[in-house]
Amino acid sequence: MLIATPKLDADDLRVLEEIEEYRQKLRFQVREHRKWEGQLRRSLVANAIQGSNSIEGIHVSSENAAALVERQDMSADVDDQTRRAVEGYCDALTWVQQSAEMKNFSYHEMMLSTLHFMIQKYELRKWPGRYREGNIWVTGRDPLTPAYTGPDPDLVPGLMAEMVDWLNNGDLESPALVRASMAHLNLVSIHPWRDGNGRMSRCLHTLVLAQDKMLAPEFSSIEEWLGDPLNTQDYYRALQTTRPTWEPEVADAHQWMRFCLRAHHQQAQSVQRRVDRASMLWSALEAVVVEHELDERMVSALYAAAVGELRRATYAKDENLTRDQSVRDLQRMRQHGLVRSIGHARTQRYVADGELAEINMAVIDQLRRPLDEPYGS
Repeated sequence: MLIATPKLDADDLRVLEEIEEYRQKLRFQVREHRKWEGQLRRSLVANAIQGSNSIEGIHVSSENAAALVERQDMSADVDDQTRRAVEGYCDALTWVQQSAEMKNFSYHEMMLSTLHFMIQKYELRKWPGRYREGNIWVTGRDPLTPAYTGPDPDLVPGLMAEMVDWLNNGDLESPALVRASMAHLNLVSIHPWRDGNGRMSRCLHTLVLAQDKMLAPEFSSIEEWLGDPLNTQDYYRALQTTRPTWEPEVADAHQWMRFCLRAHHQQAQSVQRRVDRASMLWSALEAVVVEHELDERMVSALYAAAVGELRRATYAKDENLTRDQSVRDLQRMRQHGLVRSIGHARTQRYVADGELAEINMAVIDQLRRPLDEPYGS
């Protein structure tokens, strides 16, 4: 049997309603197809890749995660093992994004194993896509004391068959956020593979939300939020409190559900602020382009430099420019003191400078404030 979905109390229902209000608002804003939407989507995917992998000790900078999502070269200081790990996770999340439009979609064991293979293929010795045949322990701070003991390997095939049946048919009346949270909990508790179970469980969480089709998965994912070091500790604590060992008949998932709803609430707040920032910044940059007598298309380049890093090849692709056109645009922006270059050759990129940096900080100052606690203090 699987860990049962808990009954939500009045506070949970209130928090869930508030999250849905955020999602409805974001859905409306995303549907307007503003010019900055594509760049915001890429940054959210990059943050999810960075966050989920950092939990497992696989670290890349936000700049390198962004380069990966833009299909550009990461810096030379990223070792081959790390590069292949994050590339695999990027492939899996890209598939998750596309799955929302797959009319023949259904959950099955081979689909989950294929996703796991994408994530773990950089280590074939860990049997990517193949169920484990031995016992599994998740270690905590003390390597001699397991923080969690998974079910016997002989139980894994049956539990995974039950898991897939539940994904297709179980608790369908529950909100997508609730089903996604329980899918996450049950898969990471079954721990069916030798490695990569945490990343796969977080990926499944996002996949369930993608199938909800209310909002693009990158706007709903909590992988970035979970990757914050303080939140990561709470994540481990919530899992361990819910099930120190595999005993689904006695496990109470209510605190886990509260943890996930809090995560979704705070991530929704964060995404909404980024949408507000994008709108405010884009409007300000339209005025800058007019003031400096630059081409209107350069707004997208200035926006990219302000919120992160601007890459020539990505700018050329976004605006359908030739290499020479994009080079000339970048030279003009540099001449006006709006951007400065860092790096060299294939990894060269541009960041905000002078007036552009000041405008960006002014927008941030208007929006900066602590996130609200949905369950109070």
